[in-house]
Amino acid sequence: MWFDEGLKKNREIRLASNQQSLFADEQEGFVTLTHVMFQDGTLNVPRSEVAMQKLLSLYHPMKDKLWFEVDMAKKAADEIDILEFELKALNLVTELDVEHLEAIMRTELGGSVSSMTSKELKRDAYAFARKNPQLFIEISQDEDIKLRNLANRAVEQGIINLTEDNTVFKFANGKKIMTVPFDQHPYGALAQYFKTDDGVDLMKSLTKKLT
Repeated sequence: MWFDEGLKKNREIRLASNQQSLFADEQEGFVTLTHVMFQDGTLNVPRSEVAMQKLLSLYHPMKDKLWFEVDMAKKAADEIDILEFELKALNLVTELDVEHLEAIMRTELGGSVSSMTSKELKRDAYAFARKNPQLFIEISQDEDIKLRNLANRAVEQGIINLTEDNTVFKFANGKKIMTVPFDQHPYGALAQYFKTDDGVDLMKSLTKKLT
């Protein structure tokens, strides 16, 4: 049944090979019913089968639930979007400096990036950009990504230390730098600290030592 807004009533729909209309109240004479059969999950409806096209595209209540109509224009547009994202991400690998690439890849590979050569780093960055271009672009645009990388490198090289419970950053001599706020990632918290008046001097000092 299909509710006709114009007539304000339910109308029976009946697909018949010898009738032009889908509506039972418009069909005349003997009716030859037609079955709709999907093969391997696909149904190709010829241009001449107008009634079946209307049934599947306009009237059937399971449209976009049990099956989906292929929209080639939309599919092409989606594929173009994906390719453009990939191209943009791959171009970023070429444009960004090694420090920025290291910061991005640290989110994927962790501390192992510190032992990678620039060629290895760029190779893996290309692979990441190709595999997940949208995520690569989003991470590259994170304004704190390089600051978090600086914090990681400083700890890895022993210039500053993070306590085992991940709650306090200290200088190598034991002097406290900051306490990590509750429910914050320690390196994210230190990146935010670098933006404060006290933290800017520390950031500059660490940058010089790690250059």
